[in-house]
Amino acid sequence: MKIKITLISILCFIGLGCHDIEPRKPLNKNISVFLKSSAIRNKSRVAAEQILINNARKIDAKNIYNSSPLGFLYSVKNLKNNNFLAKKGDHVEIQYKIEDLNQNLLYGEDELQNVKFIVDKEEIIPALREGVKFLSEGDIGVFLFPSHFCYGYQGDSDKIGSNQPLRFTIKLVSLTNN
Repeated sequence: MKIKITLISILCFIGLGCHDIEPRKPLNKNISVFLKSSAIRNKSRVAAEQILINNARKIDAKNIYNSSPLGFLYSVKNLKNNNFLAKKGDHVEIQYKIEDLNQNLLYGEDELQNVKFIVDKEEIIPALREGVKFLSEGDIGVFLFPSHFCYGYQGDSDKIGSNQPLRFTIKLVSLTNN
């Protein structure tokens, strides 16, 4: 008799426990509005930076700039007529300086010193990582980068401001193919 009562009790609990699970509703319904306004704000900031970069291109008459597929401008002086461009996995050593778009020096080559890294394998700012791919050993490139390739919305808390597009001059000192 106790077994029947226990069995009936268990079946009642199972029967009462089986019902459709109701999904939780989001707590913040305004998140889509925030994301849309953030996207609009970012697009307008990028458009404003592109105008500044194009103005810097016009001011710098001694360099002929090309557009990269990633949205920055570059001009390369090929000094050794070497056609081997840096690519993923290559070991490179670079010398570089950073200027604002009006060519005011922010950080010179002596302050920054040479940097050695493996292309696309190490954490380094995107400006250097992407810029070096347009260079072969001995080349000097001048790059006009939007802020998201450089120091972004934070800047560097010293000479580089928030969302500041920059002009990098990069010399590829050495290139070792992987």
